[in-house]
Amino acid sequence: MGARSAIRLYNTMTRRKEELRPLEAGRMRIYSCGPTVYRFAHIGNLRTYMFADVLTRSLEYLGHDTHQVMNITDVGHLTDDTFDRGEDKMLVSARLEKKSPEEIAAYYTEAFMHDARMVNIQPAREYPRATAYIPQMIEIIAKLIEGGHAYEVGGTVYYDIASFPAYGRLSRNSTDQLLSGTRGEVDPRKRHPGDFTLWKAAGEHRLQVWPSPWGPGFPGWHIECSAMSISLLGDRFDIHTGGSDNVFPHHEAEIAQSEGVTGHQVVSCWVHGEHLMLSGTRMAKSAGNFFRITELVEQGFDPLAFRYLTLQAKYRTKLNFSPEAMSGADHALRQLRDRVSEWSAAPDGPRGELDQRFRAALADDLDLPAAMALVSELIRSDLAPGAKARLLIEWDRVLGLDVARSPEREALPDGAAVLLSSRERARAAKDFATADRLRSELAAMGVSVTDTPDGQKVVVRRS
Repeated sequence: MGARSAIRLYNTMTRRKEELRPLEAGRMRIYSCGPTVYRFAHIGNLRTYMFADVLTRSLEYLGHDTHQVMNITDVGHLTDDTFDRGEDKMLVSARLEKKSPEEIAAYYTEAFMHDARMVNIQPAREYPRATAYIPQMIEIIAKLIEGGHAYEVGGTVYYDIASFPAYGRLSRNSTDQLLSGTRGEVDPRKRHPGDFTLWKAAGEHRLQVWPSPWGPGFPGWHIECSAMSISLLGDRFDIHTGGSDNVFPHHEAEIAQSEGVTGHQVVSCWVHGEHLMLSGTRMAKSAGNFFRITELVEQGFDPLAFRYLTLQAKYRTKLNFSPEAMSGADHALRQLRDRVSEWSAAPDGPRGELDQRFRAALADDLDLPAAMALVSELIRSDLAPGAKARLLIEWDRVLGLDVARSPEREALPDGAAVLLSSRERARAAKDFATADRLRSELAAMGVSVTDTPDGQKVVVRRS
C-alpha cells in the first residue's frame, strides 16, 4: 500500500463532487443498505452492491482502511413504504412459501451471499440483521418521543416531520410535494400525511412481534438502519451508500431519525448508484423483469462478465442490460484473461505513468469507464508483457475480474469439434434445420451451444 490518496465523491446531499475527508485519518467507515431477504437478489440489486464493493476496493487501493457494514433487512419492509401501507414483504413470502419468517430470512440471506460471491463482492466487515437490533431501535424511538420528534397513537409511533425542518433536503422534496404525492386514504392518526412509522402496533395474526413501551409490535423499515449504523459505526461516519431508489423515503427518513436523536449530522457523504435497465424499464422484483446471476451462468456466461459490463458505465448513470452486451463483456473478459495468462511468465519492466492515471480515475468519483479505458490502453501499449500482466493483476484488486484466473479450456468430447465446425457452416448458409439438428447432437454429448453476435458460445457439461 502506497501513500494515501484523496478521493472525490458525488454527494447526493449537496449535488456536487466533494473531497472526502475521513473523520479518522486513513480510515473510512461505510454503511451500505443491504438486501431485504424475502426473495432472490436480481442483477439490478447486484449492480448496487457491486458499486459499494468497488468503492471500498478503491478506497483500499488508494491507501485507506475501510470498515463497511451492510445490513440484512429481515423485518418491517412494507410492500408500499413510500406511503406507509401494505404488508411486510417478509410475511408475504412466508405465507406464499409456507415457511416461517426466520426460515425465509435464512434461505434468502444465504442465496444473497452466494450470488454476491459469484460476482466477487468482497464480504463487508459486518452483516447485522435487523431483528437482532430491536432494543436499540426501541431506545432511539423513545428518545425521539422525548425530544418532540415522534408521537404515539394506539400503540403505533410516528415521526413528526414538522419537527425536523431539514426533512426533504436529500431528495429535494418539499412538504407540498409530499402532500401531492399522497395516494388514497391517509392514515387519520397521523398529524401530517408525510409522517412515517417508527413502530407499528401488531395485528392479531402478526407473526413477528416484540414487546415495547407502546405495546406489542414491530419496527418500521427506516428506523432499522439508524439503529444499526449508529450502533456499529458510531454517531458520525463517513459514507452511506445505496441505490437511487433509497433516496426517498428511506434515506430521507433515516436522516431525520439519526439527526433527530443525536442533534448533529451523522453521515458525511451520501452516495447512490443508479438502476440497471432492461428494455428501457428499471429492473425490479415488483415488475418481474429481472434475472438472477445464476440464470446468466446457466446461459453459459461467466458471472464476472456481468461485473465487467457494469464497469463500463459510471455508477451514477443508468445502465442498459441486454444479452448482446453480456456476450460482448464475456468475450472481452476471456480475451483479457488469455492475455494475462500469456504475459505472466514474461520478464517485468518499467510501468510508466499508467498506475498514477488509474488511481486518478478512481479518485475522481470512481470513474470506472476511464479506468477500463486505461486497461485497453495498457494492453495496446509497448510496455514489457510481464509489466502489463503484473499491472493488470494489481488493478484487479479494484476491478475484481479474476484476470489471473487460468483461461478455461475444457476439453471437447471426441467428435464435438467437427460437429461445431459443421454447425457454424450451416448457420452461415442459413441452413437452420441442420444447425438445430447438430445442436441436439452436441447436447447429447454434453456440449451446450448458444448463438451470440460473436459466434457460437460453447459450454461443456462436466460429468
